[in-house]
Order: sequence, then structure tokens, then C-alpha cells
Amino acid sequence: MARKKPDKAEEKDEKKRGTSLGEWVKSLAIALVLFFFIRSFILHTFVIISGSMENTLLNGDLLLVNRAAMGSRIPGTSIQIPGYSEPKRGDVLVFDPHHEEDLKLVKRLVGLPGDTLQMIDKTLYLNGSALDEPYVKHIDRSPNLNDPIMRWQEEYLVPDANGNGYRPTRDDWGPLVVPEGYFFMLGDNRDASYDSRYWGLLEQWRIEGRVSFIYFSYDRESLKPNPFLKEIRWGRIGDRVR
Repeated sequence: MARKKPDKAEEKDEKKRGTSLGEWVKSLAIALVLFFFIRSFILHTFVIISGSMENTLLNGDLLLVNRAAMGSRIPGTSIQIPGYSEPKRGDVLVFDPHHEEDLKLVKRLVGLPGDTLQMIDKTLYLNGSALDEPYVKHIDRSPNLNDPIMRWQEEYLVPDANGNGYRPTRDDWGPLVVPEGYFFMLGDNRDASYDSRYWGLLEQWRIEGRVSFIYFSYDRESLKPNPFLKEIRWGRIGDRVR
């Protein structure tokens, strides 16, 4: 039996369906390209999963990160696309630390290139003057002991410092000079933060972006089921991070 040839109306419908499918695929492709472009070079998100930045940032805060401000690194490279501003002292930054792969951290920038930093009995001194840091939290969770991992600081001590007798601790170290192209990062929860005191200086190209605001927050440590629904911190949503 001979097959019936499709009439013109059926051919028109098939063409319309083919065109609609093609337009849908094209729209999806454009949306994916825009998503990856925005995520890689303009905006990014970050989730706080520790207490190292308390009380500025809490475990369960979801952050919007401005990647365009200071430029974005091309994924998989150390090439930095220029931004419209430079890192400033006091910025809360997300970055890719050198001491561990596939890890992103958020800390506060306290030392710029050329700065002399020192900590004496928990107080941070910048270029010889005590720094006013209202955001800092102290909890004295662990003793103030000499930590051999901090000996990297010897290379950056001021010229007249006695490096032979240098025994840095969590609360007492320096004075050291931040070299060109590097930054010194500290957590606001100073007694419970693994930061530049231990793992060293941060190269500028490792910065992922500046934290802008908290777009959602919930108590991740809650024992209630579904805390992201039942333990929302409504008062923190929309807060700018300073």
C-alpha cells in the first residue's frame, strides 16, 4: 500500500515544531553561556561552614560575592582579568589559598603590600599603631603556644628584628613586612581562625572576589530536621558585609 504523502498543513506543522525545538535549544545554550560567564567573572556565591569569621559571618550564611570588583581569574589559570577597584584594608574576601587545593576561604584583609604588622597580646598593630577592630571576637578556645608552622614569618621580619630568637604564637608575632603583590588575611574570630598567621601570605591573583551581602542565612548547627526551612535567620538576610 502506498504511503500517504503529508499535506501542506502537516509539513508546515513539522517545520514549526523543528523551528520551535531549535529556538529552545538555542535559548538554553545562551542561558548556560550567560550563567557560566556571570558565575566566572561577575558574581559568585559562597556558603559559610565554619566559625572563623564570627560574629561578622555565621555558620549557615550564604553570601553573594562580587567577582568583577577586583577582577576575576580565568578558571584553571593564574591569569587575572582586571577589575574596577583594588583590594582595600578591611575588605572581606573570598580566595583560593595556596596550601590546599579545591578549597575556598573567606577572611578579612588586614595587611597591604608595604604594611608592617605585629600582634601583641591579641592586639593587632599596623605600622606601629594599634588597629581599631570592632569586628574582632576572642573566645580563648586554645592556649597561646608557639607553633612551628608559623616560622615562615622569619623571612619577612623587619630588618632589625632578632630572627634567631623568634618564637611566634597565635597572639604574639611580628613585626613583619608584607611584600609587594601579597596580602595578609585574618579571621575575625581570632582565637579560632586558621589564617595568614599560619599558612602565610596571599598572592593577589588568588583573590576570587569581595563579599557583598548575605542573601540567605540559617542555623546549620541546629538539630532540628530541615533547618534551612525551620531555622532561617530572617534578620540577617540582605545584610551588607563590612
